[in-house]
Amino acid sequence: MNALQLKDNGRSGTLKHRLVHYVTKYSKNIFYVYTLKVVNELKRREIRYQEKYLEEIKKFCCSEKENKSFHYPEHNERYLKQCYFNLQEKYDRGIITEEEFKKIEEIMKNKKQ
Repeated sequence: MNALQLKDNGRSGTLKHRLVHYVTKYSKNIFYVYTLKVVNELKRREIRYQEKYLEEIKKFCCSEKENKSFHYPEHNERYLKQCYFNLQEKYDRGIITEEEFKKIEEIMKNKKQ
């Protein structure tokens, strides 16, 4: 499920995806702040994204003052491990490159220190 699907399903009240439904407990602006964090990481990794989708999400979400310090409580150490193993499986299946996975492993190693 991508950010636009989240936005569209959130607007229509049909966001029922079990893995992402928790975001509906928080304001739409929080979703936008999280989206900006993702975009910043994409930029840092020099991964392209479509600006028009970011603008659509901004229009949908931003009716409140931004809270840049917020993070989803669900994004804890356990969640990080789940994401890591998901990415590891993608590497094992050839969906992400060895170079990309080595970067992920380095980040995980640094988090443990």
